[in-house]
Amino acid sequence: MTRDDWNIYFLKMAELVATRSTCARRNVGAVAVRKNRVLATGYNGAPPGHPHCNETGCLRQQMGIPSGERQELCRAVHAEANIVAQCAHFGVSLEHSTIYISGGTPCSNCARLLVTCGVSFIITDVEYPDRWAFDILKESNVPVSVAPELG
Repeated sequence: MTRDDWNIYFLKMAELVATRSTCARRNVGAVAVRKNRVLATGYNGAPPGHPHCNETGCLRQQMGIPSGERQELCRAVHAEANIVAQCAHFGVSLEHSTIYISGGTPCSNCARLLVTCGVSFIITDVEYPDRWAFDILKESNVPVSVAPELG
């Protein structure tokens, strides 16, 4: 038996977290890590106490909004934003952390949040079609690595 390297291990963990997602379009999971220790996890879904997209239908689909555009027209809180909220709630700093994301690179809104929190690195399994997010992360010296398929 071989052990997964840390990056694959945490990406697989993000895939597991994504199984909690209630988004009708894209299931995303994220794991915040510092020094190979998990700080928080997050998935995309409605705020606590609100109906979920898998119950009500997807507003973005109903409006014909393409992926990567108009993220504000969505009932879900993104996985990365849920990590930020969870860390704020419990007093955990994200400074110098790595965020592992299953389901795509951050959108521009989440990229700004992660930069503001001091995240140092982002590792994901696939690119999300929000080019401005890449610009924000590059200008902020936050490297993004798109890992190969996990198999």
